[in-house]
Amino acid sequence: MRISRAPGRPALGIAAGGRKRAHIIVNPRILAIDFGTKRMGLAVSDALGMTAQGLPTRQRTRIADDLEHLRALVEEYAVGKVLVGNPVGHRGGETAMSQQVAEFAEKLRRRLPCPVELRDERLTSVEANRTLREAGLSIGKRQRAVDRLAAVLLLQGYLDYLENERQRGSEPKE
Repeated sequence: MRISRAPGRPALGIAAGGRKRAHIIVNPRILAIDFGTKRMGLAVSDALGMTAQGLPTRQRTRIADDLEHLRALVEEYAVGKVLVGNPVGHRGGETAMSQQVAEFAEKLRRRLPCPVELRDERLTSVEANRTLREAGLSIGKRQRAVDRLAAVLLLQGYLDYLENERQRGSEPKE
């Protein structure tokens, strides 16, 4: 089996000698960050760019340590893009937290070898809390899981958007 790094879906190819060989086309992974002042929720896409999987929540320490941790994740998972949830206001305007997120994203851009994109995360934490509450988790367990689930929701929404654009035959608007 041959693995290629190119956009698209799995395809069949012809090997030398006329034998059919399966090709798995691997997209660079995407890392999503739900940034908070105490914790960062993290999620990474699978190798095919179809699903988001939560990673352990990062307890914030010093900014330099946080940036190094994220750089190591980018290297470990061969990440090609980082999404940082941008907590814009309900009307789309900037908030105090979105200003902090923009500053953090700029520090990431200087540190990482891949693009860093801000992505509207309105209501992902609200949806994550609702989902965990409906699952019957206690307040303590919800607090430990909400950041990771918010990052998963942010990333899965982006992956779904990319798939919808691909099916429509148009280029995604970044």
